[in-house]
Amino acid sequence: MASSTPRSLNARKQPIQGRAAVTLDAVFEATIQLLLRDGPHQLTTTRVAHRAGVSVGTMYQYFPHKQALIYALNDRYLKALAEKIEVVCREHHGKPAADMIEALIDTYWRAKTERSDVTRALYRSVADMDNSALIEAFAIRADAATTAMLATASDTTFADLALVNRTLVTVIFGTVRNAFERNLTGAVAEDLRRELLKMCRAYLTHHSHN
Repeated sequence: MASSTPRSLNARKQPIQGRAAVTLDAVFEATIQLLLRDGPHQLTTTRVAHRAGVSVGTMYQYFPHKQALIYALNDRYLKALAEKIEVVCREHHGKPAADMIEALIDTYWRAKTERSDVTRALYRSVADMDNSALIEAFAIRADAATTAMLATASDTTFADLALVNRTLVTVIFGTVRNAFERNLTGAVAEDLRRELLKMCRAYLTHHSHN
């Protein structure tokens, strides 16, 4: 059964007009800045409101407490990440399978490491929170995009596409996250990225039917 967002973490309302969306953009950016500077334990909705230049009352219209704000921020981050994966998968429909996997690795790696400080701050911010619904929603979108992409590979077919896709996505996402959590950078990170690609290509070859 699909996970659902805990009621206590739901935003009070969603932006309808463009001005409201701009306000939320400012609120989320201010939240990131404060998380980076002070960490999640020092974060308050009042401090975020002052940083974003909005009234505390406006802030309260959307987020009843900081946990709801942090949850919404992580929701936004994961939705943006899912969209990046969906875009690159659509762009690689009909390409060779190895090219598809290389593009997926590069996209996910870049998304996690471009602003590693922000990614790390977001991970810490939900450490004590039930964010299973967010993770599941992201996984559903990512799995759908990657499965649809691999189904169109120009050079191969797979007897069990679901198994191949699930294995590849688990290995890729898990490896990238582990590299990020270990703070691997530079030549060490690049060596790992290349070896990950070799592993995935070998796995594709093993399961390919030309």
